[in-house]
Amino acid sequence: MPVLKGVDHIHVFVTDRHAAEAWHHRVLGMTRIESLAFWAADPQGPLMIADASQSVCLSLFERPAQPCRSTLAMRVSGEAFRQWRAPLGEQLATPPGLEDHEVAWSLYFKDPDGNPFEITTYEYAMLVDELHAAA
Repeated sequence: MPVLKGVDHIHVFVTDRHAAEAWHHRVLGMTRIESLAFWAADPQGPLMIADASQSVCLSLFERPAQPCRSTLAMRVSGEAFRQWRAPLGEQLATPPGLEDHEVAWSLYFKDPDGNPFEITTYEYAMLVDELHAAA
């Protein structure tokens, strides 16, 4: 089999691309990929957004509301996980759910269109005392 280089982007279906773009910027710090902005000129095309390093890229497609069964899970360091907790709690209408997976910690939340997201770290040991005390 040919070698895969990684995940290029993930399709996320939203009811309002511009509102979704603003939410992803405010909550996750993602911005429009200007070199691909021409795709969004087509109402059926994607609006491409990414984090600062473009290691996480999303294609926002405007479609009618529909149930979503997939979760976009983003891996972070233990320290970054600690840093994400407060801003997510401030930005989201419902605080993110904290889950102890025994070898990993995860924060679960949804965007305004109901798309599920997860921020997870495998640096479990460095956070176990702090997060168990917070629970």
